[in-house]
Amino acid sequence: MTDYLQVSTTVDSRDAGMALIRSAVEARLAASGQVFGPAGSVFRHLDELGTGEEWQVFLRTTSDRYSELEKHLVDEHPWDNPEVTYTVIDGGSARYLEWLRRETTS
Repeated sequence: MTDYLQVSTTVDSRDAGMALIRSAVEARLAASGQVFGPAGSVFRHLDELGTGEEWQVFLRTTSDRYSELEKHLVDEHPWDNPEVTYTVIDGGSARYLEWLRRETTS
């Protein structure tokens, strides 16, 4: 059985998020994605406390494509050390999950 994943990262602008999604979908590393934001953010970086606004990026893929998608996101991301995480999609409509699998098959 194929595992389905929702992958997330954050960026500093809507345009940067849309560019990541577009390039990942064009490469068939993700079936779809959305950008939400801006969201307020507090973080520690280089031993200093920081605040800012970020845009959340969500993409859907399969576990088979995850490692390539992760590499793509890290390589194309505007930041040196971006957050890239995933959550397993435990269920969903059969037709949607079949579409997701089909759209990420290279």
